[in-house]
Amino acid sequence: MAVQEASVAELWAALPGEERLDLLNRFGTEVVIKALTGAGKLRRSQLPPEGDWSIWTILAGRGFGKTRAGAEWVLGLAADEPRRFAIVGASLESARSVMVEGESGLLALAPPEAGLRYLSSLHLLTWANGSTARLYSGGDPDGLRGGQFDYGWGDEFVHWPRAEAALTNLRLSTRLGVKPQLLLTTTPLPLDWLKRLLSEPGVVVTRGRMRDNRANLPEGFLGALEARFGGTMVGRQELDGELIEEIEGALWTPGLIEGQRRGAAPDLVRVVIGVDPPAGASDGVCGIVVAGLDAAGAGWIVEDASVTGGRPEAWARAVVAAADRWDADRVVAEINNGGDMVIAVLKAVDSALPVLPVRAARGKVARAEPVASLYGEGRVFHAGHFAALEAQMCGLMSNGVFAGPGRSPDRADALVWALSSLLLGRTRARPGVRGL
Repeated sequence: MAVQEASVAELWAALPGEERLDLLNRFGTEVVIKALTGAGKLRRSQLPPEGDWSIWTILAGRGFGKTRAGAEWVLGLAADEPRRFAIVGASLESARSVMVEGESGLLALAPPEAGLRYLSSLHLLTWANGSTARLYSGGDPDGLRGGQFDYGWGDEFVHWPRAEAALTNLRLSTRLGVKPQLLLTTTPLPLDWLKRLLSEPGVVVTRGRMRDNRANLPEGFLGALEARFGGTMVGRQELDGELIEEIEGALWTPGLIEGQRRGAAPDLVRVVIGVDPPAGASDGVCGIVVAGLDAAGAGWIVEDASVTGGRPEAWARAVVAAADRWDADRVVAEINNGGDMVIAVLKAVDSALPVLPVRAARGKVARAEPVASLYGEGRVFHAGHFAALEAQMCGLMSNGVFAGPGRSPDRADALVWALSSLLLGRTRARPGVRGL
């Protein structure tokens, strides 16, 4: 283990017995115990950088210890004097389950004397000395309006459903005290707005790999992952935390999408909602993408209305709301994983919703190839920026692999269904009756 990647506790464990005894005699048991607990268990790369900074970003692979670093940073600041914090996750549920209640979260790491309590009904943490922290969702930027904080911690911030807007409001709200600061932790994605953020004055970047934290990972776990993903794009991004500009073999590239970006769409003659329902998991994403056709026959992506988590009726309401906003002609919904239930859930919210059920006969990547070709032909445009959707598009590879982010390209698949219906006419429908 390289010295610079060892924590104080790990260095202590490596010392011979006589050297440990000498340190105990020189500094006293209380000082040594304090040094070996809390932040003493962190490696140097998990500790706040020196100097004057406003935003500290940790861009690192999974398992690096990003959550541990964030929690210890918050706990150390909260113990000094009464302070106010914003704790922001991809959703309120992920903020609670990972940042607050997780094994490396605030509740697990807080010392008893901190008196840390979590009031779940208020999404609020309180300390005995008066410090407070409120939880927020990166999918609800307006929820951060009106808040005022000394410090903020955002976890997996590039994966927030509305990352740019939420981060903007978090930065505007973190304005209390003499030196307000943000800590942003994430596995990186090649997003233009992230690269612009990293180049700003006052932004300090720490990079790291899963391997840096191997002392705290199960035996054999790291080796198995490196054997499976080592050297691949997925491994470089998810294990090594590289910010990869472009994935070799991807159906879409950031440059291709950027070239097809426009500020706004023209008048649309047809609008279709593509829907990729979640495959059962409560934290799954329902891909909901709105696509339109202009008078010249070009396709336009005008909204990513995808939602994370929630019961079926919740994502069904989101679909109906999108259809209402855009006066959609049709909702194209994949039924592979839900069958008639998908249609029933949508119709339960709006019995007149014009739904076209489609069943996938090929994999997601194979279905996406002809749609990607439309971009190369200049026949599809994006009316604005859709970071989460575009990141998934750039993770679909021609060899059939999905390189992420996430477990499944749910947003990208919804886009494929919508554009296929508008421009390719190859969706396979079951017979049905549209309500009038």
